[in-house]
Amino acid sequence: MEKTFTVHEEIYLAGGCLWGVQEFVRYLPGVVLTEAGRANGTNYSTRNDYNGYVECVRTVFDPNKVSVFRLSEYLFEIIDPTSINKQGPDEGKKYRTGVYSRQKSHLEDAIKFIELRENASQIVVEVLPLTDFVPSDPEHQDRIARFPNEKCHIPQHILFKYKPHT
Repeated sequence: MEKTFTVHEEIYLAGGCLWGVQEFVRYLPGVVLTEAGRANGTNYSTRNDYNGYVECVRTVFDPNKVSVFRLSEYLFEIIDPTSINKQGPDEGKKYRTGVYSRQKSHLEDAIKFIELRENASQIVVEVLPLTDFVPSDPEHQDRIARFPNEKCHIPQHILFKYKPHT
């Protein structure tokens, strides 16, 4: 009997403060792993030096269970896609919204999703190739899971919408 292996894929989702984005994304159907971090910056030298980086969540997913198009739909549940460099109370370039990937097909699917929206001309979500990713320090990983009362820009009824009830 032959063993079959599922090939997982990666996409990087930015939607403001990474704490809430990671908590939301971790429970989505088909997502197998999340990691908070920063993407697409330059000259990273210190943990407090953003140099153009965007806060994002590395999202490893099973493409047989969830598509990039569907992941884009999920992301739009927690962001204002027409807001430039601001989500909730968080302001600055590091809080911009975006979809990043090393796979051209992922970017094409995200662009297709945006183009099909009624307000496509107003959407400012970046869709770009991933140039680099720097994982956040351990205290930022799974922050909301470890500190459920931590402030978050995503309302709780949305934040835990896909969390299984235990």
